Amino acid sequence: MKKSKLLTNVLFSCMVLASSMFAKDNIVSMSQERLEALAKYTKVIQTVEKYYVDDINITEIVNKSLEGLMSNLDAHSSFMTKKKYEDMQVQTNGEFGGLGITVGMRDGVLTVIAPIEGTPADKAGLKAGDIILKINNESTLNMTIDEAVNLMRGKPKTKINLTIVRKGETKPLKFTIVRDIIKIDSVYTKKIEGTGITYIRVTSFDKKVVKDVKKALKENKNSKGIILDLRNNPGGLLSQAVGLVNLFVDKGVIVSQKGRIESENEVYTATKKGTYKNIPIAVLVNGGSASASEIVSGALQDHKRAIIVGEKTFGKGSVQVILPLGNGEGLRLTVARYYLPSGRTIQAKGVTPDVVVYPGEVKVKEEDAFSIKEAELKKHLKAELEKTEQKGNKDIKKKKEKEGKNQKNNIITKEEVNKDAQLKCAIDAVKIQQIMMKK
Repeated sequence: MKKSKLLTNVLFSCMVLASSMFAKDNIVSMSQERLEALAKYTKVIQTVEKYYVDDINITEIVNKSLEGLMSNLDAHSSFMTKKKYEDMQVQTNGEFGGLGITVGMRDGVLTVIAPIEGTPADKAGLKAGDIILKINNESTLNMTIDEAVNLMRGKPKTKINLTIVRKGETKPLKFTIVRDIIKIDSVYTKKIEGTGITYIRVTSFDKKVVKDVKKALKENKNSKGIILDLRNNPGGLLSQAVGLVNLFVDKGVIVSQKGRIESENEVYTATKKGTYKNIPIAVLVNGGSASASEIVSGALQDHKRAIIVGEKTFGKGSVQVILPLGNGEGLRLTVARYYLPSGRTIQAKGVTPDVVVYPGEVKVKEEDAFSIKEAELKKHLKAELEKTEQKGNKDIKKKKEKEGKNQKNNIITKEEVNKDAQLKCAIDAVKIQQIMMKK
């Protein structure tokens, strides 16, 4: 018995010793691998410094290697020199002359996520999904997002030329755009004629979105439904996306972020306070809906709280932080990814609508269209001509007065709805929910 116990203790001690030795060997192996990798990196830098055709100093070499490293990690990570870091702070905190577009990398090329409504880019006709081939005469191939943004930004009232490749076009398109100070209203509200439905457009997620949407909901408390338009909304503040979903969902996860470091993990949950949970909702999205827009539409979809209408979203679901390096330099580094309540990721996948509808007009039968027999045709046309002569000018005047009144009262007319197939489908989706809620 004693021998057996002694043997067991010896075996256990041997296992602990072996485990300890393995751990130490593993650490040594990892340290050796690190040293070899750093030695290789140093050797390459020394070789470039010594033999490269142009005279290039050590700082330039290191900066270029860091830029290459960060851009090869993912499309949103980057190394920022002192100038780039200063430019980033201006973009975040101050006013600047720009075009009013959000750009990202898709399939390795610089792509317009969305033009912001009412900005120079929007007025010029840029569209979500446009590939920027050239900025002025400079090719964007192998250009980072930061480099492209810095080229497009500039003094207000100055011109910039963009060469665009657009799906469905046989030749590249050229745009000349005049930069301007980018100031936008992120939320505006309209009523849809003859429906009792409130239309809420969110163009970007700035710090006032939740406050402005709350105000719109209070002002339209008797609304029969809501259409939340997030088309061409490139995103913004996560807190505002979470707060917007929280207005319509009273429990459960809204979104979570998970990274390699535990401190970056976060779960955002809904609360009951101020929840509008009994009103039908349809959300409009398209390829220009990204980041915070995808969190809102995806969360409402997962909670079965809204019907999502339109086209597949952009697919930007990663979290970046700015890390200062000292000496005025910094890193923009991807540290986590967003996950919707169901656990699915947005990154590179986007949100697929419940009802896929492409842009276009709704084909409708004219209300005054008529069917008439040949024998009565001349008589009918003669009568119509007489009526037209008497009423023509009056009808035109009334139509213009009605359009002006609707615009002043923030009303979307039936005619405007029929020009937007996606909006028409969203209205139908809200009406279906109204019927289902009555059952």
